[in-house]
Amino acid sequence: MTAAPNRPRVCVLHVGGTIGMVRGDEGFGPKDGFLETYLASMKELERAELPAYTLTLLPPLLDSADMQPDDWVRIARAIVNAYDDFDGFVIVHGTDTLAYTASALSFLLPGLTKPVILTGAQISLAEVRSDGREHLITSIQLAGTSRIPEVCIYFGQRLLRGNRAQKVHNDHFAAFDSGNMPALATVGVGIDVRSELVRAPGSGVPKLVELPSRPLVVALRVFPGLQASMLETVLAGAHGLVLETYGAGNAPTRDTALLDVLSQATARGVVVVNASQCHGGRVRQGLYQTSSSLARAGVVSGHDMTPEAALTKLYCLLASGLSPADVRARMEEDLAGELTRPATH
Repeated sequence: MTAAPNRPRVCVLHVGGTIGMVRGDEGFGPKDGFLETYLASMKELERAELPAYTLTLLPPLLDSADMQPDDWVRIARAIVNAYDDFDGFVIVHGTDTLAYTASALSFLLPGLTKPVILTGAQISLAEVRSDGREHLITSIQLAGTSRIPEVCIYFGQRLLRGNRAQKVHNDHFAAFDSGNMPALATVGVGIDVRSELVRAPGSGVPKLVELPSRPLVVALRVFPGLQASMLETVLAGAHGLVLETYGAGNAPTRDTALLDVLSQATARGVVVVNASQCHGGRVRQGLYQTSSSLARAGVVSGHDMTPEAALTKLYCLLASGLSPADVRARMEEDLAGELTRPATH
């Protein structure tokens, strides 16, 4: 679409996902040209009150289950390269790893001054009842006209901070939620923006997005019956671990061998971050004896970060070449609105 004078310009980056898939012999899969044709047929997008859009494909189009850290960098680079030409960005993405990509982009694109909005669909646009049509229209409108200089997810009539969101349902249209932060905006007949929650604009995105190394970062969900040998296997060769714990950050301590494995790992430079399995609430190391033991073993509190935000943040920090001590310190800092440190008294 050619931008008309005075209309904001939005770059729509298509990276894949259900929204642009069609049904084949082996189920739904990406199809080249489908989204371009569909968008061209949407007369609503030609209306003067909507921003003009430019569609850019980032091949290969992927089911989001196939997304890797290199793809986060690929998307971030595309935004940086086109940053000066557009007023906002929409990323069309699959839902399964949408929260991971949104979180990663918030750390890869510090200094945002424009909206970057990720969206997708539970049902393909090729189907009659797709939720994708409204998601595309509203995402383009928000990206071009709102003053929300953040990486966000628009889904199910809500705009969520990307590094606070999680996929909570695989069958409902309200597929995403943010357990520790209200929506930045809700969409109904009108669009209600909670401006007091929106982060201030930054100083501009970096001119180059690079992650010099590819650290081995793993996640392990604590469960009844977890043994020290299992944890040791997971940590073999790892540079970082997100330990998804119970409740307010608790893990089994009756088996002291588990704590020994963690202590040995942190002593050799592995950064271990404590993130709660719960959708809402925060890690409070020291509230219970079981979490105090983790702190003594060198485990860093993830505060109220989602496991997705903790993992992508840990990966990006380690990949940037920081020392383990610096990574531990930065993990407890608020870099992109991903955590809220408790007030000290």
